[in-house]
Amino acid sequence: MKQYFRKSIMVNGCPHSVVADPETTLADVIRRQLGLTGTKVGCGVGQCGVCNVLMDGKLVQSCIVKWSKVSDGASILTIEGMGAPGRLHALQWAFIKCGGFQCGFCTPGFIVSAKGLLDENHNPTREDVRDWFQKHRNACRCTGYVQIVDAVMLAAKVLRGEEEMTDFSEMLGKDGAVWGTYYPRPSAVYKVTGTWDFGDDVALKLPEGTLFAACVCPETHHARVKKIDFSEAEKMPGVVKIVTAADIFANKGTNRIRGQVGSGTATTDGWERRILVPEGDKIRQWGESVAIVCADTETLAREAAKAVKVELEELTPLLYVKDAMAPGAIKVYDEIADIDGIPNAFNKRPIIKGDDPKAALDRAPFVVDEEFYSSRQPHLTMETDCGFGYYDEEGRLTLQTKSICVYRHQLMIARGLGVAPSKIRVIQNNMGASFGYKVAPTNEPLLGACVIATGRPVYMRLDMKEHIVRTPKRSPFLMKVRVGADEKGKIVGLENHWYVDHGPYSESSQDLTNKGGQFMLAPYHVDDIRGCGYTLFTNHRWSAAFRAYGAPQTYHAGEIAVDMLAEKAGIDPLEFRERNLLRVGDTLPSGQKAEVYPLQAMVNRMRPYYEEAKAKAEALSTDTVKRGVGISIGIYNSNDDGADDANSHIELTRDGVTLYNTWEDHGQGADMGCVGTAHEALRPLGLKPEQIKLVLSDTAKAPNSGAAAASRCQVMVGMAIVDSCQKLLNAMRRPDGTYRTYDEMIAENIPVYHEGYYKATLRNVDGEIQTCTGMDDATGQGYPFANHMFGIFLAEVAVELATGKTTVERFTLVSDVGKINNFAVVEGQQYGGIAQGIGLALSEDFVDMRKHNNLIGCGLPFIKDVPDAIRLIHLESPREFGPFGASGTGEMPLSAPHPAILNAINNACGVRLTTIPATPERVLEGLKAKKA
Repeated sequence: MKQYFRKSIMVNGCPHSVVADPETTLADVIRRQLGLTGTKVGCGVGQCGVCNVLMDGKLVQSCIVKWSKVSDGASILTIEGMGAPGRLHALQWAFIKCGGFQCGFCTPGFIVSAKGLLDENHNPTREDVRDWFQKHRNACRCTGYVQIVDAVMLAAKVLRGEEEMTDFSEMLGKDGAVWGTYYPRPSAVYKVTGTWDFGDDVALKLPEGTLFAACVCPETHHARVKKIDFSEAEKMPGVVKIVTAADIFANKGTNRIRGQVGSGTATTDGWERRILVPEGDKIRQWGESVAIVCADTETLAREAAKAVKVELEELTPLLYVKDAMAPGAIKVYDEIADIDGIPNAFNKRPIIKGDDPKAALDRAPFVVDEEFYSSRQPHLTMETDCGFGYYDEEGRLTLQTKSICVYRHQLMIARGLGVAPSKIRVIQNNMGASFGYKVAPTNEPLLGACVIATGRPVYMRLDMKEHIVRTPKRSPFLMKVRVGADEKGKIVGLENHWYVDHGPYSESSQDLTNKGGQFMLAPYHVDDIRGCGYTLFTNHRWSAAFRAYGAPQTYHAGEIAVDMLAEKAGIDPLEFRERNLLRVGDTLPSGQKAEVYPLQAMVNRMRPYYEEAKAKAEALSTDTVKRGVGISIGIYNSNDDGADDANSHIELTRDGVTLYNTWEDHGQGADMGCVGTAHEALRPLGLKPEQIKLVLSDTAKAPNSGAAAASRCQVMVGMAIVDSCQKLLNAMRRPDGTYRTYDEMIAENIPVYHEGYYKATLRNVDGEIQTCTGMDDATGQGYPFANHMFGIFLAEVAVELATGKTTVERFTLVSDVGKINNFAVVEGQQYGGIAQGIGLALSEDFVDMRKHNNLIGCGLPFIKDVPDAIRLIHLESPREFGPFGASGTGEMPLSAPHPAILNAINNACGVRLTTIPATPERVLEGLKAKKA
């Protein structure tokens, strides 16, 4: 007989009598039974703090507090009890004022946690704040924590009566400008009050009859599925349907997801990925689904999924790219031909620029010939993969997920499900970050299959362990670099070969492999290059986009190789880079000119900080702790590789205007990107920012703006927004230059709806305007990118000689991302990118599914792993082909911060690591090798 506990509790000052299962969590009681969805659930095991509440004045992680442990009469405070839109608490106001959030998923947990601190300590130092968040494991993946600490310090001043909570309109610029200010994004007030509904929140508001889906995923890297027996599972309570590949075939679906076919050299057609692995086929990576249980509740679905029996024939897995390319290696796909005799290689990207550098390298006095390996970095979003599907009012299969490319996903899954693309509607839910993994369809085809098979709404949410092991990761690169310099320290040539471990699917691989050619030594004048990249299948986790997509791998090798070359030449690392900088007229590895050449000015800005850091490191090094300084440079693109375009529409209304586009928001600030750009374009109308409404990322309501990827949206969607605004202004303009009202437009029968469009445009080497093109298959030369972002990274580290532990003590970034739309958004992206770079450099990895399956096991940096001393310096070279001179910003901060850290480790203690992460064990091994 099941027993339940009734308890009387005070929640946000209101009495409640709650009857609940003693084993349910306090988070579930708050969210599901009381309907207070401001409290989020992330990891579910007490590692992230997004579920923080105050219970009897004490901060607790409600995801691990059982109802049986909640005392009768307990007083509980959630984010809803702190404030609401229109009556903000000082902490909520300060988080908005300081830009202390991005996606907003972890924000309620941080704000409640900060209240717990300020209740105890009215006058904390910044280090007190950092210690508190570290102690209570408040984790954020979007920010670098600096703005969060800023917000707590400001709120403390307000609560002490030293500051006043001012209106945010004071943050507008001259004449009410939004562009170029720190004005808050439109979603700000909802995120800090917990009223911004994420996918898991909307799920609690779905109609009666909604089913919960749980996948059956055998824990194996490589096996043949001999039999799927769900006879026991389908008899279990609450089970409505167990969906298999047979159901998809019955709907005339191919059970395949359309990946990226690749260039003319590819040997695959891009259709490798199955929606569900059928009997007789092979599982080719850990966590592939063979069936989906649809049941009345999550608990019942998960219990039934455990009862499905899958008989497997285990096969030898390929888990490392060197094993996959070894002579005689087993094949991941027997039917897909190899390339250039390399087992499992299915695509290649040659790079041929100038003359063959072999002779110059053979006679160069200084040469580096080294092999590098980058890690399979996990995305580690605080919100796990979640979403739901249903049939909408027009009978369309509707999928609401974390998609960041709603139109692309519509096309990728249609044939596989047996549904015409026009009959599929994809909507992006408010999402707790992505960092690119949602370029790949994850739950979309699974949810689609369930809705088709059951005819009912279906919801699916992965727990954090499932989320980590089942979603895609950054591709590791094995890179072999040979680069040389002459007696004056000038680079004479580059030979570069790279091998991309892309897991068992080709999806999104071509543009990724391109990056090894496009960005290897891109910041430097290098006339002569020869190289080739190969993409390989393995049985490790399939790879998808991850912030800076391909650049962290490439710069890991390139920027360490440049440091090694400087060391061989006896030249200071910054001086060596300056001698070789990409300058006006120089071409990038792809043969195209950059649209701007800001690197010399950026070096000039960085130099005094660099010299100061070197002197400080020398002065503070001891016999037990060595300090060092490292430098690196990164360039990244701001549009999709090759031809790229975007649409954005605008409608004049009686209250203002409405924008329609698919600038999907990972949390990076798409809402502010749209509002800031449109507000600037419509300045003649004198609109207030709140008069610009947004209809975003719904294939039934908004035109195709392309994916929120490749840092393209501020440029591509931004230019389409400007185009639509200009068309609207032209239509509204009277002969005397003034503007018609909405009522006048309607009365005169003048259209109030206008379509904007933009195609990626650049100036070629001859100075002529042209649109972007892809890279030549034989040479890698072309005009792939209209705009770029530039960053110079300076890391200051301390290395403990006894343990090998490395701490980043200060970080400086000098950047040029064009004219800045919103400084709070850009700085949030830069702080966050640096924090992710620190994780990439020192701790983050995904190798062992049984070890790397939680946030701590994967090496997520917490607040004390990221320095509070992060300095951001902005140069703003205006871009000719960017809205009001803007370029992109999101991915540059993660392009090359990590090689600066590894270079700093070498500067500190003489350990040169070519494999990341630089864990204490690897550093210690290097220290021991030096003594041997």
